[in-house]
Amino acid sequence: MTTLLSYLAPIAVLGIVVFVHELGHFLAAKAFGVYAPRFSLGWGKPLVRWRRKGGETEYVISALPIGGYVRMASRNDETSAMLEGGNETLKEGAELDPHWDPEAMVPNGPKPVPADRWFESKPTYARVVILLAGVTMNMILTLCVATGIFAVYGRGDAPTVIDQIIDGKPAQLAGLQRGDSVIAIDGTAVRRWQDLVAIVGADTSHALRFDVARGTERLALTITPEVVDDVDPITGATKRVGKIGAGSLDPNTIGNRAVRTPVPLGESFQYGWYATWKFARDVLGVLGGLFRGTVSVKTLGGPIAIARTSVAAAKTGLESLFILVAFLSMNLAVLNLLPVPILDGGQILITVAEGVKGSSFSDRTRENFMKVGLVAVGALFLIVMFNDLKGLATSIFG
Repeated sequence: MTTLLSYLAPIAVLGIVVFVHELGHFLAAKAFGVYAPRFSLGWGKPLVRWRRKGGETEYVISALPIGGYVRMASRNDETSAMLEGGNETLKEGAELDPHWDPEAMVPNGPKPVPADRWFESKPTYARVVILLAGVTMNMILTLCVATGIFAVYGRGDAPTVIDQIIDGKPAQLAGLQRGDSVIAIDGTAVRRWQDLVAIVGADTSHALRFDVARGTERLALTITPEVVDDVDPITGATKRVGKIGAGSLDPNTIGNRAVRTPVPLGESFQYGWYATWKFARDVLGVLGGLFRGTVSVKTLGGPIAIARTSVAAAKTGLESLFILVAFLSMNLAVLNLLPVPILDGGQILITVAEGVKGSSFSDRTRENFMKVGLVAVGALFLIVMFNDLKGLATSIFG
């Protein structure tokens, strides 16, 4: 069972995230009349391929499970095909292929692709929409999964009940006690422990009024946060934050039983929206830290790290696995918006630049752009694979 889980969990997680991304591109391309001869999960040599009778698109599962692509008719077919792992242009002897269809367009048959069905023949706005569709679908997936988690499992945080008080710290000195429940801070309602942490952490200058429930009593305590240096768990950067020296009940368990607050569907959407943008901020925080040098590239993981995390998440339950799907989907969305030529963000930048210029860049210029992007992505892949293999070796040999 464990072996089966080791295979199925990563495939399910990556498969869902990549499929949804490429489905966005595919549906948008179809909507604008762009010919899309291939929809592939994975890159490289096709392992499984099929096409419904009379259909334009060939659906493929390819050898390298590190992404996917939607092939679109283009004047740059040869360059695109080289990058995506398959020659989509008509070649000698193609009619001997068992998948050959004499009634289909290139590359599935002999008929030429009309120029008005090329990607480049569409107006700038249409091409931008097609390129943005994958990212948009990933964001929608994150929102839907996050909303579903709250709707099905409820909210897993304690009703801001104080469980830990550190002697000599502001909370203890002001009279806060274990079992107290914080209702509001300076008039702002506190519904979750994260709300309290956010308000206290941001305030490093003056005393705060805590409205506290202690049994049937309602108290007002004045607490002045202690200003300390804290390391951001996402970026690794050091920042000044306020602390009061108090901790909450474990948000997940009390007496080994899960603490869950049921959440109505409408409220689930609100929490899902918040979680979606929190995921986005976390990813952007890491990227910003990488550029500033406050986050090391040693923290980046690749396919092996994702696989190991997927298996670990699956072992703890479906909720953890769905959380991983939502987080990876947002990762894919944000990373694809980077202005690297081979990624969606880079392609959008080139497309907009061509629209402003009033004409397409030359084939040589576009090819150079793609080479730069390929080198950048290749370097990133080597880094994450090195980190993956190092982490795997450490886990095996200690």
